[in-house]
Amino acid sequence: MALIPSPIPFGVFLAALLLAGPVCAHAFMGRASPPAGAELRTAPATVTIDFTEPVEPHFSTIAVRDAAGKRVDKGAVHPGARPSSIAVDLLPLAPGVYTVVWRAASVDTHRTEGTFTFTVLP
Repeated sequence: MALIPSPIPFGVFLAALLLAGPVCAHAFMGRASPPAGAELRTAPATVTIDFTEPVEPHFSTIAVRDAAGKRVDKGAVHPGARPSSIAVDLLPLAPGVYTVVWRAASVDTHRTEGTFTFTVLP
């Protein structure tokens, strides 16, 4: 004799569906070019950040600052090669330490932010 499972009450099904739905994911920095902590012999022309999930370029920012705090990027963030990346073009960089400050808005509107540095060697 085969057992026939009893139907799941709709309220229990709905609660399980909502709990099993997408977790509130956030776009965290996966990798960057130049990489965090890099020591470069040639100054980069662009900073690109790849995130762990797609981001909204129009609501995400990258600011690159020199040791004195002056911005050295061209200001306009643009999409990278993938939906999970954004980039900003740089002004010509002199040797020194640069700080990248980023803020990302994932496609589900969650916001994250962070910083990292890289160095252009003399």
